[in-house]
Formats: sequence, C-alpha cells, structure tokens
Amino acid sequence: MSAIRSLIAGILLAASTPALAGEPLRDCPLAVAPLGLEAPLSDVLMHPQGRAALESVAADLVSGFTRNFGGGDLPPGFANILTPGSLLEVRSDGSSLRPALAAKLAALPITDAFTAARCARYDHDRPALPPADGRPQVLVFEKINGFRDSPSVDAARARLTAIATARGWQIVFTDRGGVMNAEDLARFAVVVWNNVSGDALTVPQRAAFRAYIEHGGGYAGIHGSGGDPRWFWDWYVDTLIGARFTGHPGRPQFQTAKVRVADTAAGFSGGEWPLLEEWYSFDRNPVDGGAVAVATVDEKDYQQIGYRGESLSMGYHPIAWRKTVGQGRAFYTAIGHRPENYDEPHAAALLAEGIAWAMGSKGTKLHD
Repeated sequence: MSAIRSLIAGILLAASTPALAGEPLRDCPLAVAPLGLEAPLSDVLMHPQGRAALESVAADLVSGFTRNFGGGDLPPGFANILTPGSLLEVRSDGSSLRPALAAKLAALPITDAFTAARCARYDHDRPALPPADGRPQVLVFEKINGFRDSPSVDAARARLTAIATARGWQIVFTDRGGVMNAEDLARFAVVVWNNVSGDALTVPQRAAFRAYIEHGGGYAGIHGSGGDPRWFWDWYVDTLIGARFTGHPGRPQFQTAKVRVADTAAGFSGGEWPLLEEWYSFDRNPVDGGAVAVATVDEKDYQQIGYRGESLSMGYHPIAWRKTVGQGRAFYTAIGHRPENYDEPHAAALLAEGIAWAMGSKGTKLHD
C-alpha cells in the first residue's frame, strides 16, 4: 500500500507542478508510472535498460524496432501507440512470455531523467490565437504523437477550411497541446481533432478538455482520432468516442462499400453512396453505449479480414455517430484515410454536418 500511495503522490505532484519555460515537462499522464506490458513501447525503448529487458525475454522481440520507428528520431512514431503486450499478441509463444516480461519491466527504475524523457513529446506551449471576429469559433487540434498520415491530415485541413468558409465560421489550427486550457477553450464552439494519433495532452490539459466537453463544449473526431491500436486515456476513447478501434481490412486495405446515412433527424443529409475507404472496425457498437448511428457501412460489400486473417465483422456497423457527453456533444466519423474522400461530396457533407451538430447552439453567429 505504501508503494501505491507513493505512486499516487508522485502523480499528483507532477500534475500540479507545471514546468517553467525551458524546463522539462513532468506532468504527462504516465510521468512516474511503472513500466509494464501496457506501457507505450517507445517509453520502454527509451529507458536505458528497456531494450535489454525486452531482449532478455525474447532476443528477437524488438528486432529492427527503434524508439520512434515510423517517425524518425522525434515524435510522431508508431512505437508511441504500441505496447510490449501488443508485440506478444502476434507471437505463438506470447502468452508464456508475459509473466517474465511483466516482471522485468516492473523492476526498471523510474528516475527523474526518465520521467523528463518520456514527457518530452508533450508540450505546454500556449499558441497565440487570432482575435475572435464574431463568427462561430472552430478550433482544429493537430498534435500528433503517434502515426501521422500527412496526406490525410493535409486533405482534412483543406476540407475543414472550405467548410468554415462556406458556413461562416472562424477556424483556428494548432498542433500545440497548451491550447487545452479553460480560457482558450471557452471561446470555441467545437474542437475538431484532425487525425490525432498518440497520447497528446498532459494531465492538466486532459482535465481542461474534459471539463470543456462536460460543460457544453463540442468535439468532432476524424478517422485516425479514433484509430490507435493502444490507448492511454480511457475517458477519451471509452466515453468521448465510445468504442475502441480493433483493426481495418488488410486483404485488401481499401475496399468499396455502401455508406448509408441512418440519422436524418439532426441535420444530416439522407441517402446512401459507394465509397472506397479503409473501413475501421471497433470493439463494440457505440449505439449500445448511448450513441446515435449517423452513418453505417454495409459489411456485405467488403471483406472484413485483418492483416493476420482475423475477422473484423461487427454485424451492424456504424461508421459515424454522435452522442452527448455531460452537457457537451461529440461526433466521430471513421471515414477519412484516403485524401480523395475529403472531396467526395457525400463524405464532405457528412463531416460538415457532424461538426455543425457538435457545435449545437454555439454554432450560431455571435453578432452581425
């Protein structure tokens, strides 16, 4: 119990003591958490003894892996959204290796230098926002610490800009986590997460964003913002989005299927259309958790087979949905891997209408 109390005390201290300018951050969510099977793989690989601990259990476990493989020397990197446990899942001897690896990782010391290193991919940078000009305010958040698919991010940004112009919104883009504070968030009717992958917010930033949503703010998530294989913020994925990504087809990755708008009662255009896309599957039907399916995809039109041959079938398969979270509104669409789909008229309309719904009454013009 004393060890648990010490851990909690360390977390609270880290969360309540923001770094001064130029000092390392120490208030990221896992700052002083022990390493284990469900820690970010990047954290294990950056630990001075981490790779040796992994290789002592299985010499080839991380063969060819680097701290931020898929992202160069700095974030983003795919290792930020994988865990040692996820590496074991694809091995025939994975189950037998789990106890030994868990013990090895738990024994690694969590030093102050290691805390600073694992928190370095977060930031306290509060961006200089342009003055509000009286139009409804939209913030687009683009801090990506995991997998960055630049063509998708860029195409979404262009579409969001066009939507804002057409609908008379003022739109602001930032990739700085420091924008997640009560004062800055208060001006925005909705925060759009543009293909955000990887844990991005410090403990105080998480608290500010959650409070913003629960007290009436809006959230709209696009594709990769709900597509990480591992999550380190349960509230975001289980409550705000309401379902966890389980995979997408790999045989082939992109397939054409029919999308049908199932919700025309909240400002969404009806109809159905074919779309070539990377179809996400999830661990649960978000409707069972209180969401409303805005659009569904017809599984009869494509092969729901993952890269390892696993079935990804959900049966009834929402691909975009909306829900209330406290007094706030959340909309998520899994459409958006292919850059071309941001210009597809039906998909573009779905995105615009979802953002407008998430804005609620705050989407009306403040003054002429």
